[in-house]
Amino acid sequence: MKKMNGFTLIEMMIVVAIVSILAAIAIPSYQSSVTKSRRGDATAVLQGLAQAMERLYTETGTYVGADPATIYSAKSPVDGSATYYNLTIPTLTANAYSLLATPVNAQAGNGILTLTNTGLRGWDADNSGGVDAATEQCWETSC
Repeated sequence: MKKMNGFTLIEMMIVVAIVSILAAIAIPSYQSSVTKSRRGDATAVLQGLAQAMERLYTETGTYVGADPATIYSAKSPVDGSATYYNLTIPTLTANAYSLLATPVNAQAGNGILTLTNTGLRGWDADNSGGVDAATEQCWETSC
């Protein structure tokens, strides 16, 4: 009698179950890491825009007339085809400004990042429209 080599249906079902469990754990963790990475890039781009604003102020003596697209970048990431944050300057006076990075596309709903000319940083994590100074830590660590 010839012995057959191969896997039984039970063995295959066990392998599929194990792979499914591993995928259920790994995929959300990966997606969370990608989201945090994109937010980290947006914070760096906001800081770059703030530096460009300060250069403009040094050259002209005012922040008035600043446009993200002409002095730095109006999106994050700066290089790349996909946009995950749009940068705007909602408050702009001769001596003060505030910058916003609003999440879009795959990053939508992740909360608005803010930065002011005084260095106050914030993250509206729940998209409620309010930014608490305590959220500044989310710029430094992964929240």
